[in-house]
Amino acid sequence: QVQLVESGGGLVQAGGSLRLSCVASGRTFSIYTMAWFRQPPGKEREFVAAISWRGTSTDYADSVKGRFTISRDNAKNTLYLQMNSLKSDDTAVYYCAARRSYVDVRDNRGYDYWGQGTQVTVSS
Repeated sequence: QVQLVESGGGLVQAGGSLRLSCVASGRTFSIYTMAWFRQPPGKEREFVAAISWRGTSTDYADSVKGRFTISRDNAKNTLYLQMNSLKSDDTAVYYCAARRSYVDVRDNRGYDYWGQGTQVTVSS
């Protein structure tokens, strides 16, 4: 079992920045591929970014590429999402997730563990 707890969400003006964190406990964090997904109001959950267990491979949704950066600190069992140049379209509940393999990372069905989510609201 892996428990995931997100933090760092909040209200920010368009153009601003936020950094989300996801702390993992339970089984060894370092062996898992980690990702961020988000669910905008009234919409389906969508992929944001993923990172391999060593941090050597990353993937980003086109909508956030160049603005968001995913990273991890395995010594601290923590996943991060640095979000810059935020837009109103980034408003959503953000979830971190974990899976064993770095395959089809954009498919949310492949993730075994999920956090409870943190709300990000961007005002225009």
